[in-house]
Amino acid sequence: MRELRAEPVTGAVAHHGEGPCWSPSWGGLRWVDMLAGDVLSLGADGRVRRTHVADVVACVRPRTRGGAVLAVERGIALEDPDGAVRPVLELWQDPGVRMNEGGTGPDGCFWAGSMAYDQAEGAARLYRVRPDLTWETVLEGVTVSNGIAWSPDGSRAYYADTPTGRIDVLDPAAPAAPGGRRPFVTPRLTGGDPLPDGLTVDAEGAVWVALHGAGQVHRYRADGQLDTVVHVDARQTTACALGGDDLRTLYVTTSREGLAPGEDPAAGSLFAVRVGVPGLPVLPFPG
Repeated sequence: MRELRAEPVTGAVAHHGEGPCWSPSWGGLRWVDMLAGDVLSLGADGRVRRTHVADVVACVRPRTRGGAVLAVERGIALEDPDGAVRPVLELWQDPGVRMNEGGTGPDGCFWAGSMAYDQAEGAARLYRVRPDLTWETVLEGVTVSNGIAWSPDGSRAYYADTPTGRIDVLDPAAPAAPGGRRPFVTPRLTGGDPLPDGLTVDAEGAVWVALHGAGQVHRYRADGQLDTVVHVDARQTTACALGGDDLRTLYVTTSREGLAPGEDPAAGSLFAVRVGVPGLPVLPFPG
C-alpha cells in the first residue's frame, strides 16, 4: 500500500470547505465554502477569489454553455457565462433540510442530495435534475447524502450516505430498484470507524474518498482493495477531486465546522498532492 502526504495550497480560507471541481472552462479549480454560500476559485497565482452566490451553496459544476450549475440550500441555481446567478428550481420547502453534495452524470443529469441540518435519520433524498430542469427523486430515506461519481464507462455510480460508514454502488438507471444499490467498501481505521464524505473516480476506475474526522483520503481499486492512503494535516477532510492540466493533482477540501478557535489550525485549508493516475474530465451540465 502506498502512503502520500498532501500539502496545504491555501491557508484556512473556508469555514466548511467542500466540493472541489477542476474544469478548463473555469481555468482551474473551484470549491465551496458551503454554509457561507460562497464559491471559491484558485487563481494561477495561488490567490483565492470568493464569490457569494446564495445563503448555502453545496456543489458547483460546469455547464456546457459556460457558467455553472449550483446546488443551493433547497434547490438548483444556474450561473450564466457572464457570472450572473439565478435560482431556477426549488425541490422542497422544509427549512430544516439543505442540499449537501452532487455531480453531473453521463446521462446529462445533475444528481444532488440533501441532509437535515440536525442530521435526522432518513430525512434526506437524492435527486436527479434533467437538462430541461424536470426532476425526480431517485433515493429516499437518506441521512447525509454525500459524494457521487461515476465509473469511466458510466455503468456504476459510487455514492456515500455518510452515517452508514459505507460507500455504495448505484445502478444509474434504477438506483432504487432491488439490487440497484449495493455495498462497495466500508473504510476502516485503527482506533475508529471513519465517515466517508466526498469522493471522485480516476481513469482506472478507482475511487478516492475523503474520510471526515480521520484526516485521510483513501483510494480503493474497482475490486474494493485499498491501495493508497493520503494523509492530510486537518482532521475534517470533506471532499477530493483530481485536477491540474494533466488531472494528476489530488485536491482535498477541509472544514473547521464545530471546531473551537485555534483548534486544528489548518482546518479550512485546501490541500493537494501529486498522484500517478489521472482523473476523469468533469462532465458539464447541458441545462
